[in-house]
Amino acid sequence: MAKSRSKKRSQGRPGVNAVGRESVLATARKLLHELPPARVTLAAIAREARIDPALVRYYFGDRENLLLAVVDAMLADLPHLVAADADATVALEQRIRGTLTFTRAAKQMNRLMIDELAQSKSPEVRERQRRMNIAAVADIGRVMERDHGATLTAVDPLFLHIAMIGIFDFFVLAQPLIRNLVPKGTDMEELAKRFEDFVVRLLLDGLRKR
Repeated sequence: MAKSRSKKRSQGRPGVNAVGRESVLATARKLLHELPPARVTLAAIAREARIDPALVRYYFGDRENLLLAVVDAMLADLPHLVAADADATVALEQRIRGTLTFTRAAKQMNRLMIDELAQSKSPEVRERQRRMNIAAVADIGRVMERDHGATLTAVDPLFLHIAMIGIFDFFVLAQPLIRNLVPKGTDMEELAKRFEDFVVRLLLDGLRKR
């Protein structure tokens, strides 16, 4: 009986030399950057980290909570928000650039956010994902309010949020098409930076009052 209890504990709790929670999280992030979300299973993460899948479940409970933790970590890695009294256009530019950074953090970020989280079977997971997006829309709204209509045209923060996601999401998903449109040997990282600058100008110039 003692041996049985000991074996059970070893499957559910990390041992002295076990991989830590942050290492499991880092492994999941690495796989999500390389593979479509549907292929990033607990078993795949465990294989990559060379650990028992039970350890992944010990830290995160289930796959959906692990994916949420990954998204939280990706958001936390974005540059800190500018000062509350900073120019509204500066703050908005930061949010535009942050959207591309976040979108490129996973191979198919839209599938991760929509298929895996927004359509999760868990009401708690769906609610947490909803709050993430509501917070992003509210943040844009606060930037627009800070401007008081002085330099930026008033727009619906929800529409601006959706537009930014759509623009950058297509750029990331359409990489095979884009590679066929640019000269052979084009540095795709440098192209992404140029596209980011273009979108910043496009949106900010479009929002500036004439």
